[in-house]
Amino acid sequence: MPELKDIKEGEALPARTFKPDEVQLFMYNAAIWNPHRIHYDAPYTTEVEGHPGIVIDGPLQGDWLTQLVLEWIDGAGELVEFRYSNRRAAYLGETLRAEGRVEVVDPDTGDVRLTLAVVNEQGQTNTPGEAVVRFRPESGRPAN
Repeated sequence: MPELKDIKEGEALPARTFKPDEVQLFMYNAAIWNPHRIHYDAPYTTEVEGHPGIVIDGPLQGDWLTQLVLEWIDGAGELVEFRYSNRRAAYLGETLRAEGRVEVVDPDTGDVRLTLAVVNEQGQTNTPGEAVVRFRPESGRPAN
């Protein structure tokens, strides 16, 4: 569990690797009520939509970034800002990596600004993101 006093600018968050399969994509899309066939119907996806394979959901990649941050703070802070943007499609069979870096630590407010990304196997950023986590400046515990 990180404490504000120990967090350094430039520090990397522990990366997470993801390689979703057909069942995971089906379950995710069922949970968010997303009926778009590019996430489960390979013939439709390739023949009609022109993708090279089943498309991994953009919102799922955003969820991975949120998970990365929440696992890193481990209850010691609160996620107060989060945004991401899908820039590149990802396809079933790819291994993707969620990663982050501490950009700014403000000891007065307890705010820690992070840059985030989901990166593909070629090292290209699919989904850039940013987050702000707030810690209590005096204790490193969650702010109220």
